[in-house]
Amino acid sequence: MNARSRSVLATVLGLMLAAVPIFAHHSFAAEYDAAKPITLTGTVTKVEWMNPHARCYLDVKDGSGNVTKWELSMGSVQGLFRAGWNRHMLKPEETITANGYLAKDGSHLANLRSIILGDGRKMFTGAAPDAPNDGSPTK
Repeated sequence: MNARSRSVLATVLGLMLAAVPIFAHHSFAAEYDAAKPITLTGTVTKVEWMNPHARCYLDVKDGSGNVTKWELSMGSVQGLFRAGWNRHMLKPEETITANGYLAKDGSHLANLRSIILGDGRKMFTGAAPDAPNDGSPTK
């Protein structure tokens, strides 16, 4: 392989790697259904503070005692910090109420708008720019 071929190959690979974050991010409307709001009350099992979105995992019991595991997508870590969050606000074993919108694919995934913590505080979880506006802050 000559120097020119290596240079072209390196450029193409570099451009492909630079485009990965573009494909990883999506709009609210691509994954979630604004016509399907949901409220879940359950026990936090895990919280992941990482970009592009923080995640909270929740065990929700139905009337028969059966547990459904939910994955809840929140805003970016920096956006949550600006809205008053810190890494210690959601704790495993805490019971919370989460309000958001269901995923279009029918999975147990939701995009959150707000959470009512165990101590009664209501915290906003950020929203994509194209998410429905229910009058709450979007920080």
